[in-house]
Amino acid sequence: MVNSPTEKKKTRLKKLFYYSLFGKVSLITLLAIGYFTPVINCNNTQEKCDYSVCAIDDGMHINIVLPVSNNLVDWREFLNISAIGKDATDNYKYLTFGWGDRDFYIQTPTLAELNLITAVKALFLPTPSTILVQGLSELPQNRELKCVKVTKTDYLKLTQFIQNTFQFNSQNQPIRIANGHLSSSGFYAANGSYSILRTCNNWAAEALQKADVDTPLWAGLSSAVMLHFGRSCECSINERKSVLP
Repeated sequence: MVNSPTEKKKTRLKKLFYYSLFGKVSLITLLAIGYFTPVINCNNTQEKCDYSVCAIDDGMHINIVLPVSNNLVDWREFLNISAIGKDATDNYKYLTFGWGDRDFYIQTPTLAELNLITAVKALFLPTPSTILVQGLSELPQNRELKCVKVTKTDYLKLTQFIQNTFQFNSQNQPIRIANGHLSSSGFYAANGSYSILRTCNNWAAEALQKADVDTPLWAGLSSAVMLHFGRSCECSINERKSVLP
């Protein structure tokens, strides 16, 4: 007996439903595997782990935290620290760095201010990016914070990666483009284009990988980066613990 057009249509719809369901389940499975699978960044150097690198999760973005200066890098030679935010001060001990889509980052201080059109443009269209810098007088106690120790070589690779993210003017100075969400922060023009394949947290993971810090296979969510944030190989078990500088 030949199936009626109505029955054929029902059969096609069922197949479409099952294919769609299979695709969604497969995608969720792959993302879950990427979320929980660590990328162990390992080398056999004999250098000591003497330099602190921290990360803060603000709920949407991972911000990398570094001291304003140590015996390797003095950020005051790279940035006008007193002009980062509306606060005219250079009395900071730490700087935080976060990267993202320029419009989305500047216009969305919290999820409550999320604009769907801006978010879709950021994910699917090539748009300019920005790097947010904030000065801190002390490490925050009200946000998730993790710190590890890294080697001299790894620390320099990380800071070089961050510095290479900035765009520069004709005087070879970073280009400040807007005030940040806090009086101690500011936005700067950055290299690279934000997309669904390279998000703010992917950038943070790339930066941390330069310092041989463990990161997730899929770093789309800030919680994934914080879950795997840690050290391996050249550092002892004690040195792999999250130690405040």
